[in-house]
Amino acid sequence: MNETKIWLSSPHMGGTEQNYVNEAFDTNWIAPLGPNVNGFENDLSAYLNNNPVAALSSGTAALHLALLQCGVGQGDEVICQSFTFSASANPITYLGATPVFVDSEDVTWNISPKYLEEAITDRIAKGKKPKAIVAVHLYGMPYLVDEIHAIANKYVIPVVEDSAEALGSTYKGRNCGTFGTYGVLSFNGNKIITTSGGGALVCPSEEAKQHTVFLATQARDDAPHYQHSSIGYNYRLSNISAGIGRGQMEVLDKHINLRRQMNSFYQELFEKYDGITVFTEPNEDFYSNHWLSAILVDPEKTNGITREDIRLAFAKANIESRPLWKPMHMQPIFENCAFYGENVAFRLFKNGLCVPSGSNLMLNDKQRIEKVIFELLSR
Repeated sequence: MNETKIWLSSPHMGGTEQNYVNEAFDTNWIAPLGPNVNGFENDLSAYLNNNPVAALSSGTAALHLALLQCGVGQGDEVICQSFTFSASANPITYLGATPVFVDSEDVTWNISPKYLEEAITDRIAKGKKPKAIVAVHLYGMPYLVDEIHAIANKYVIPVVEDSAEALGSTYKGRNCGTFGTYGVLSFNGNKIITTSGGGALVCPSEEAKQHTVFLATQARDDAPHYQHSSIGYNYRLSNISAGIGRGQMEVLDKHINLRRQMNSFYQELFEKYDGITVFTEPNEDFYSNHWLSAILVDPEKTNGITREDIRLAFAKANIESRPLWKPMHMQPIFENCAFYGENVAFRLFKNGLCVPSGSNLMLNDKQRIEKVIFELLSR
C-alpha cells in the first residue's frame, strides 16, 4: 500500500494563518487573551448575525458553560439527542446532572420532535422537568428547528444548540448556532475550519458573553488580589490558536463550497447503484455545510454488500471512512439512562458510513474513491 492516505476530514489551511500567528509571536501575545482572540470573536460574531461570541478551548467547554448558565446542576435532568458524539452528552454529567436520551427522525437524522415531547411530558409526570435540551445539527444538517423550538417554548425549556459540526449551515436563511439560548461551535482539527483545538459559545447577550469569559478564566472577582466567589474553569482560547482561526475565517465560505461539492460528487457517484443513498437536504429550507458526507447502505438492494464491506474496501485502499455515531443510549457509560424513541438512531448506526469529505481532496482522490466503489459494487 504505497498511495498516500485519504483522510475522512483533515485540516485545510488557507495561507494567511501563519501571518496572524507570527504577529502574536512578534508582539509577545502568547496567552489566552490578545488581539487575535478579540479579532476571532469579532469575525465569528459578524458571521453569525452579530450575536456575541466567546472563544474557548473546545466545543465541549462551550457546552459545559452553556449548561451551567442554563441553571443545570446536581440531580437535574437534561434531554440530549442520542445520535451524536459523546461530547454532546458528557458535559451534562460534569454538572452532576443525568442525560435523558431521545431518538432521531429519518429526515435530518436529528432529534425527533415526537419523542422529544414524549420525553418532556413523561419526565414532568415523574416529577423531573428537564432543565435544558441539547439539540445537535448532525454532520452539518440543521435539525427541525421550527418544530423543536416550538416544543421547547411550549414547556419553557432552554435549548443548547450543538452546532459543533454546523458552522456555515443555515435553516430558512438563518445561521445555525443562533437559534438556541446558547450555541456551541467547535474548531477541532477535523472541523469545517480549525484552530487545532478550540471552540466558542454563541451567547444571547453581551452580558452573557462577559459572564462566560469570567467563568472560563477561573472566575476571578474584580479585586487587586486573587479572590473567587464562584467556581471557575480554565477554558479560554489562546491567542496563538485564535490567530489560526482568523486565517481560517477568511476561507470558511470557500471550504463550505468545497465540502458541498464533495457531497454532490457522492450523489452523482452513488446514483448508479441501487441500495445506497447519500445524506442530503430534504428541501430548500435546509442548507448544510456537509461537514461530513454520509451514506446509508441497504444490503437487501446491494446484493448483500454492507456498510462494513464498503468501509473495509476503503481501508484496504488506504482511504479512511467511519461508521455513523453509535447512539449514546447504547454506550456502556450511559446504558442506564432513560431513552425515548424506537430504533431510528440504531438503524442509522448499523447501515450508515461517513465517507471522505475534506475541502482539500483533489481529483486524484475522487478517482481513487470511485475506483473502490466501482470494483466493490459492480461485481
